[in-house]
Amino acid sequence: MGALGHFIEREGVPTAQVSLIREQTAAIKPPRALWVPFMLGRPFGAPNQPDFQRRVVRALLDLFERPAGPVLEDFPEEAPMVEENDHEGALACAVSFAKPVTDDDDLAAAMLREVAQLAPWYDIALKRRGRTSFGISGMAIEDAARYAVSYLGNAPPAPRARDIPPGVALKRVCDDIKTYYYEAMAAQPGNLLADVIEHCFWHETAAGKVFLALREVCLASGDESLRLVGKGGLVPRAVVHGR
Repeated sequence: MGALGHFIEREGVPTAQVSLIREQTAAIKPPRALWVPFMLGRPFGAPNQPDFQRRVVRALLDLFERPAGPVLEDFPEEAPMVEENDHEGALACAVSFAKPVTDDDDLAAAMLREVAQLAPWYDIALKRRGRTSFGISGMAIEDAARYAVSYLGNAPPAPRARDIPPGVALKRVCDDIKTYYYEAMAAQPGNLLADVIEHCFWHETAAGKVFLALREVCLASGDESLRLVGKGGLVPRAVVHGR
């Protein structure tokens, strides 16, 4: 989309875009871009939140007031999350996951068990929808889970690709993991609301605890791309401040 923006602007039409992967947008340098810390597939945040979505659109349109580009600005808010008492009895986890532990080795095993537990539901979701948003990392879900957890060990993981910064690679892997969990849980009976699924992921799964631990690792890293991901690319601010 960023490259297309350059082409359109050469024809005399100003452009602005929403960015979900900041590092990628920074490399392309589109004329105007607004980075938003939302999950893939939701460039304007949570559904059924018109006031919030309107603020995103206004922030995007404000970029046209900048005198020169390329412009890349960060949207300062996380997508709203529903409080537990907003759904009477609805905030029950879609899958009865075992309570995650904190030891790194056990945490890795717990997340792999969750991945296996969700596999039938992910397959159902794929058949129903005929498509998936999973796959941006180019890894199978089991490999993606192992790669994410490897950052919690003593030795740094092997680079995913020489031409991709570690933070970009980790962000893509984590986005794939979240996509897998969200799509699988959405396929289960009950027509679960997106906010219920999101609450379940962050508060009931080993994967959510892995992401919280990864955030700390990234913030303490000497690699700038990892620090950027740790600041706003892995865990919503509402989860960080509410844990």
